[in-house]
Amino acid sequence: MSFYWGESDAHPGGTVPHRLTIPITPHMIAMRGTEARPSRCAALDGAVGRHVACTIYPQRSTTCREFSAYTPECDKARIVYGLAPLLEEAAA
Repeated sequence: MSFYWGESDAHPGGTVPHRLTIPITPHMIAMRGTEARPSRCAALDGAVGRHVACTIYPQRSTTCREFSAYTPECDKARIVYGLAPLLEEAAA
């Protein structure tokens, strides 16, 4: 997902490392790797489905700050990687 270019550390007050982003539009950027399919953010470390961690967690973008587990969006992302939806597990 894209986010406002001003969140990049190339701009005053920005925190997301610019070297890890790509331009999407004149005012929007995204994390490198998220433009591919399947996507894999350049800041993600580890093996999906086992253990992963964000290497820039304190500097992450608003799109990452707003993403939550146990949501339909989370389940969609899990299905792409062949993982069981969390909402179904929670209901069981």
